[in-house]
Amino acid sequence: MKLISWNIDSLNAALTSDSPRALLSRAVLNTLAVENADIIAIQETKLSDKGPTKKHLEILETYFPDYAVVWRSSCEPARKGYAGTMFLYRKDLTPIISFPEIGSPTTMDAEGRIITLEFDSFFVTQVYTPNAGDGLRRLADRQIWDEKYADYLAELDRIKPVLATGDYNVAHHEIDLANPASNRQSPGFTDEERQGFTNLLARGFTDTFRHLHGNITGAYTWWAQRSRTSKINNTGWRIDYWLTSNRIADKVTRSEMLDSGARQDHTPIVMEIDL
Repeated sequence: MKLISWNIDSLNAALTSDSPRALLSRAVLNTLAVENADIIAIQETKLSDKGPTKKHLEILETYFPDYAVVWRSSCEPARKGYAGTMFLYRKDLTPIISFPEIGSPTTMDAEGRIITLEFDSFFVTQVYTPNAGDGLRRLADRQIWDEKYADYLAELDRIKPVLATGDYNVAHHEIDLANPASNRQSPGFTDEERQGFTNLLARGFTDTFRHLHGNITGAYTWWAQRSRTSKINNTGWRIDYWLTSNRIADKVTRSEMLDSGARQDHTPIVMEIDL
């Protein structure tokens, strides 16, 4: 199987705007279409609580004509038009679809952050992990989320192997961002968030990129938009992951970033696995 994950940062903007950034986003969608994956996970759709419009679906159909679409949006009491996730999967696949709630704090369970596809012999699940926020105002809640999410993945893993992906909003090790020293108290690189990810892996999961590529440096999945030169200078962060249950990690044959050209923000990540 080939699986792709991408934080799109507004599906509506990517599909319907004519801004320079939207054109770059559509170029990435063309890249995804060419990759011909079995499953595509998309985070931060920012759709309304009613989900994609008819126009959105028609445009997606032009890129991915052989795919079914399932989505989950942020809804009350959470903010509308915020967060959100989506799966596109080949129409010949017949997963059981669930929209888990993990007992997270505040409105996090209502923010459309997790979708899970269950197949006969494995799960595919995606997550858009809450950001700790400016001034780390959401860090305490984020720590609870990390614990609850790890419990959820471990629960799935007890049933059958898991393929888990998404924007985890954490650079795990110093080699996972360009400037670790100056980001010790930045959201996504606090000791607490890094420990949360360590704890998740300790529950029986493998970071497939590191499994295949070891401790290579300069490999990132996100570059800040507010800095015009972040991608040119490769001052990025690796915060998007493909994880698998430890017992199937050796079946992974590819785990890497896809080229998103000049577009800053997130780049897609791809995993191939022989299941």
